Amino acid sequence: MFKRLPGDEARNLVTTTPDTAVVFRPAVVTTPAIITIVILAWRLLAGLARTIWRHPIAITIASIPAVLTVMYGWRTALLLVTPAPVGLVAWALSDRSSFARWIGYRLLAWWRLIWVYRRHWQSVMVISGLGRHLRGRDYLPRLDKITCTSWADTVTVRMLDGQAVKDWTDRTDHLAHGFGSPSCRVTIAKAGRLTLAFPRRDPLATPIPVLPIPQQPTVGPVEIGKQEDGRPWRLKVHGTHVLVAGATGAGKGSIIWSTIRGLLPAVRAGLVEIWALDPKLMELSYGRALFGDRYAAAPEECADLLDQAVTVMQERAARFAGLQRSHTPTVEDPFVLVVVDEVAFLTAYQADRQLKQRISAALATLTTQGRAVGIGVMAALQDPRKEVMNIRNLFPDKIALRLDESEQVDMVLGDGARDRGALADHISPVPERGAGIGYVRLETSPDPVRVRAAYVSDTDIRAMVNQHEPDHPYPMTADDGRAA
Repeated sequence: MFKRLPGDEARNLVTTTPDTAVVFRPAVVTTPAIITIVILAWRLLAGLARTIWRHPIAITIASIPAVLTVMYGWRTALLLVTPAPVGLVAWALSDRSSFARWIGYRLLAWWRLIWVYRRHWQSVMVISGLGRHLRGRDYLPRLDKITCTSWADTVTVRMLDGQAVKDWTDRTDHLAHGFGSPSCRVTIAKAGRLTLAFPRRDPLATPIPVLPIPQQPTVGPVEIGKQEDGRPWRLKVHGTHVLVAGATGAGKGSIIWSTIRGLLPAVRAGLVEIWALDPKLMELSYGRALFGDRYAAAPEECADLLDQAVTVMQERAARFAGLQRSHTPTVEDPFVLVVVDEVAFLTAYQADRQLKQRISAALATLTTQGRAVGIGVMAALQDPRKEVMNIRNLFPDKIALRLDESEQVDMVLGDGARDRGALADHISPVPERGAGIGYVRLETSPDPVRVRAAYVSDTDIRAMVNQHEPDHPYPMTADDGRAA
């Protein structure tokens, strides 16, 4: 039986031994020049058509001077073309946002496609392991489209057949450093396609000042800060439960107080009641006058207040049964938001075992049955471990501020959140740079969103309390009495 030896050494083997198989060299077929020319011309035309389709504005701007020069000469072309850049400069100076949206970001996307992504695409894909080099040929994911915003590049990629999303989320560090970005976030665009976000700058680096109290009453979503893409961050509190996790000084107080400020007009209108549990006696005590008799600090008082919330929930459920499946806030049945600061002090670090079980049972009851009847829970804690907070999965919406360990990110936001770009363990511990910055994962979307809450100072809280209760101001202590 004939055998074919691999490699180039086969051509050098000569033998006359009868038992040795005959070695054949592969036949080399010369391709006619006309076929090669046709293939190259077709590829050139296809690439030109693709470039015109993807970057029509850039191609038009570049081709008009050349066409005018050929048709009318360079003097006429210069005379005709000069008003265009002058007009673009005037447009950019007079209305920078519209110029960037229609012209600037498109030109930036074309430039970064050529100079950054297409230039380094092959090397980054092969070295990171997302591409394959087989039999002298590179098989690479396809670079489809690039769009630019004020803060990031969005790259649409077509995966190789057989690749999974996890192959990309495991290599976000390779992609970020390969393309010169501080981070990379991976989301699914559709089957077989991914969207990679490469930030160019941090739009949340500057602290956000306190937001004004809304003029009209609302039960949410309430605006409490800003998202990374520049849009307002509106937090839903009615019809859900919110868990806020973060280390000391991460900015949990900013989220709590910004939410309270957003609900304050509805509280005045009687559509919302805020019940506050403050076992640390540091955070919520600053606005005690806002809560009235719905404020508790001692563990026994916190347990009683939670039991009252359960009683209200059960009474409403009995009245709503068979009549309605969702809650609409009214003066008779207002939305009740139970705010618990440092919930782990009540559920894990409480010495009284019976009291701890009582509090845990009440919180579990509220988080499993309270949404439909207008009872919401916002809980804040520092340590998200299961033994500390064993009902964290009962909170549909979760916020991860600065955390100490990378494993804690998935504990708060769910499995795979950190691989998709929720780097809460990388947030700066410096208050001016990192306080209030976090990642939100909503019940309706598995992709985390980077946000920053507005900072509410002690002076802002005092002003808010005095405005709400001008005749009965609650005595306040020094500014250094409240912990974030």
